[in-house]
Amino acid sequence: MTDLTPYLPQLAVAWTAYFIATASPGPAIIAIIATSISQGRRAGLALASGVLTGSYVWAILTVSGLSALIRTYGQALIVLKVVGGCYLLWLAWNAFRAARRSEEVYRAQMAALPALSPRRQYLKGLGIHITNPKAIFNWIMLTSLGMPPGAPGGVLASFIAGCMVIGIAVFLGFALVFSLGPVHRAYLKSRRAIEGIMAAFFAFAGFKLLTTRL
Repeated sequence: MTDLTPYLPQLAVAWTAYFIATASPGPAIIAIIATSISQGRRAGLALASGVLTGSYVWAILTVSGLSALIRTYGQALIVLKVVGGCYLLWLAWNAFRAARRSEEVYRAQMAALPALSPRRQYLKGLGIHITNPKAIFNWIMLTSLGMPPGAPGGVLASFIAGCMVIGIAVFLGFALVFSLGPVHRAYLKSRRAIEGIMAAFFAFAGFKLLTTRL
């Protein structure tokens, strides 16, 4: 059995970074919130479960050597950077448009959303996270933080298990919290301001990703 004591400080840093990365605003969190508010707890939990699965698909690919492959083929990393930056700017534009909508238009659009089955909600969440360029960058960074050179396999297993627990708490927690009536009403009251902040955040993040040198 692997003694994790020497690695706990580094694992703690990586787990903290994972919590911040998953809980920070992004397409997955926004989708979970919107679905939980508009379609209820069951739909929100199904979509969140798909997002969680997508997160661990990226985790498995990363620890299996995808990050080394990307580093070897620098052009692939540049393509991911450009795609990710443009995607974030597109999200900023959508959030800006949403912030401009009146309450009447917003409620009408929410009411018009199709009611998807839990299976389709799950696949939607999986697709959102699998196609999110931000995820691979997060996992490359997290693997570098949590896996020191020469660490035994038990450290890797503990790192992934800890991230899984955190992911369950964050993704499913958002779905549960935003399906509650009082939270729903509070969100609706400040919706336009929140979406305006999201638009600014996505625009800043997209610009930084496109202009930062690798």
